[in-house]
Amino acid sequence: MKTNHPIEVTDASFETEVLRDGRPVLVDFWAPWCPPCRALAPTIDALAESFDGRATIAKLDVDRNPETATAFGISSIPAVLIFRDGREVDRLVGLQPRSRYELALEGAGAVA
Repeated sequence: MKTNHPIEVTDASFETEVLRDGRPVLVDFWAPWCPPCRALAPTIDALAESFDGRATIAKLDVDRNPETATAFGISSIPAVLIFRDGREVDRLVGLQPRSRYELALEGAGAVA
């Protein structure tokens, strides 16, 4: 499925939309009250646009989806996890430059 904007994933949809996706998946673990998370949002939107068709870009609200956040040991946000073939392959905690997220996605196989 092509989408040029981040998809919202939940505890209920995480396995289907993230772990079963055959492409690299970037998941932004965030909360609306978190200023660094809000600062990261434009970067996540830009990644969804630039990696359209090559990777899935997703957001998970940790307050509304505590099971998934707990399962992956999320204790600080923003936390961005990169998945490939159902496995976590990279983790970036805190606000990072856009280039770092791009390198993580490319390292997971999201290439042109």
